[in-house]
Amino acid sequence: RQGFKLITLDGQDAILAHIDINSPYRVSRYGVDIDSLDRVGVSALHKAAQQCDLVVIDEIGKMELFSVNFREAVLQIIDSGRRVLGTIMLNSNPWADAIKRQPQVNLITVTRANYHQVLEELLHWLEAIESTKL
Repeated sequence: RQGFKLITLDGQDAILAHIDINSPYRVSRYGVDIDSLDRVGVSALHKAAQQCDLVVIDEIGKMELFSVNFREAVLQIIDSGRRVLGTIMLNSNPWADAIKRQPQVNLITVTRANYHQVLEELLHWLEAIESTKL
């Protein structure tokens, strides 16, 4: 693997991290491009917060947490009452742990053993959201 690409649901993309990026923000051997995350990812979060009933965030992880703008956008979305479907780092991190403790957050740990059950529950949840819009 050479790096990680950020792709929004409306088709925008940018390199989030790459082994050839020279950055003070690093995860393992990858330099993280905070400017690209802010320009593409954070902008997409702001747009989704204004226009969408459901905001999808994949993922809230080590690389993304380097961006103050990303963290602020996530908090604004959660505080807005919008529904969020997201993935968040499993390892302990003070900021991520605070998100996990939010009363409106429902954490589900996905494993190989429960993957299909979680998928089924998620599909029912999404169908319920869609049916409330009709």
